[in-house]
Amino acid sequence: MNTYSPNIRPQIRQLDDAAINRIAAGEVVERPASAVKELVENAIDAGARRISVDVADGGKTLIRVTDDGCGMTPEDLPLALSRHATSKIDGSDLLDIQSFGFRGEALPSLGAVGRLTIQSRAEGHDGAEIAVAGGAAAPVRPAALQRGTVITLRDLFFATPARLKFLRSDRAEMQAVSEVLRRLAMAEPSIGFTLRDVTGGGEGRVTFRADPETGDLFEALTGRLTQIMGRDFTDNAIRIEAEREGIVMTGLAALPTYSRGAAVAQHFFVNGRPVKDRLLIGALRGAYADFLSRDRHPAVALFIDCDPRKVDVNVHPAKSEVRFRDPGLVRSLVVSGLKHALAEAGHRASSTVAEATLGAMRPEPTGSPRIYQMDRPGPRALRAAHAAQAPGFAEMETVWSGRVEEVSPETEEMHGPPEALPLGAARGQVHENYIIAQTADGMVIVDQHAAHERLVYETLKRQMAERGVAAQSLLIPEVVDLSASDCALLLEAAEDLSRIGLTVEPFGGSAIAVRETPAILGEVNAQALIRDVLDELSDGGGVARVQEKIEAILSRVACHGSIRSGRRMRAEEMNALLREMEATPHSGQCNHGRPTYVELKLSDIERLFGRT
Repeated sequence: MNTYSPNIRPQIRQLDDAAINRIAAGEVVERPASAVKELVENAIDAGARRISVDVADGGKTLIRVTDDGCGMTPEDLPLALSRHATSKIDGSDLLDIQSFGFRGEALPSLGAVGRLTIQSRAEGHDGAEIAVAGGAAAPVRPAALQRGTVITLRDLFFATPARLKFLRSDRAEMQAVSEVLRRLAMAEPSIGFTLRDVTGGGEGRVTFRADPETGDLFEALTGRLTQIMGRDFTDNAIRIEAEREGIVMTGLAALPTYSRGAAVAQHFFVNGRPVKDRLLIGALRGAYADFLSRDRHPAVALFIDCDPRKVDVNVHPAKSEVRFRDPGLVRSLVVSGLKHALAEAGHRASSTVAEATLGAMRPEPTGSPRIYQMDRPGPRALRAAHAAQAPGFAEMETVWSGRVEEVSPETEEMHGPPEALPLGAARGQVHENYIIAQTADGMVIVDQHAAHERLVYETLKRQMAERGVAAQSLLIPEVVDLSASDCALLLEAAEDLSRIGLTVEPFGGSAIAVRETPAILGEVNAQALIRDVLDELSDGGGVARVQEKIEAILSRVACHGSIRSGRRMRAEEMNALLREMEATPHSGQCNHGRPTYVELKLSDIERLFGRT
């Protein structure tokens, strides 16, 4: 309710420290997970090698963070509870931020809304303890403690009971705490992390544990991501190493055939700090746009490292958002780096495809006891069973739409034995859609339509890159009225747009004239196209929107121009398709992210039939 009256002049008052700290806490500490994030980041900045977090009732009643870092002296403890007091920076250069924390707000904010106790001991000093509740601090007193720090936060938000009403269930808050710790653990493979749920007292239950990793950068990172994201992710991910103008991107990115139904496995880190950044999310979507349909999402863990002066981490009190000095450079690094790495993966598809296939083929257990006397039938019974279950190839060809193709000597001489070929040699075709190929240690089942669709698509893209995008002149240029800022933004990118077939010119005032559009788009609504381009330019996407539209058309053309399901192929055609798949990047998935082939190892097949 507005209490302002024109006859009464409102008085300006200086808020007391308690009110100021509670206001600051509302920005910094949104929920228990926010408190855990701030405290664990402080432990990492202190050089801790092992960090333990104990939580009760989702963090509402207890959060305890124990570390073996450098600790604090008794003289440091009262200062640590003062607002804007920090050991991370000296205030002379706010652009050169080398640590997680630097604002000096976390501890006083937590002490303003909860009951906070800090016990710490620095090397060469005595242990000390200080307590604060609702902003009121007690005197420093001695404490028995090894080197490091123990911070205990009880009854979070007891001083601001209204905030308690906005918290979720204990289980939901515990999941949020676990997610925060997992993300921090990804960025620090050399540090050990432990999370315990101590609700009800006692030793509690360990809900997350990540032991310190050793080895070089990728060995340690792969080991830590295996612990957190699962072995399926690391087994089906490719290494990312890219650099441009001093900005370095490393990490792991999953193959397109290992995708998720939601964006729950996308992790970004900037100078080791977990962030959720629209620019990076958009760049990731652009990098995988050629391989995944809109309802599928890639899985990645990407680390962007650059000079701290090139990125502003002081955008938000929670430091979860960043702003790059050159966002276009970062976006192009992410897109080109990922696309290059995916191209180097060649025809590789994720191993989970084969595992899912074997799972679908494996019979459900019936629960009936095994009859061991029947495990080893006699030779006569085996011959009778084979005769009954194995009809001749001629019968297969006419009735079951399956046949076996013998590889001609010329094909063997040209391509070599199956052992020398990643996708093997074609041995048959079933239902006029699936090619069966034999490899050195197993078999490959290829979806001929999906595979050829990707091959045609890559060919069309290559031709477009070599010859450029053909432009179609409009008989009557279409004039589009824009705002002055949009017009300036569009004309600034006019040269880039002309390279992909879209030619725009100023038409007086803030209007522009569209003279040419990409021919492959056919008849197009130029005004709607310009609006889409402006949306991408405003969002840092550059001319990607037009490029995506053109590639979507190419994908559709490739689908119509590929080998259709139901067509019988000769052995030479099938082998030619396999060899082209081996030589073409991204041939492991079709244009929509589905696998084009399944590889089954002979050992898996034998296990499926109980032969091992």
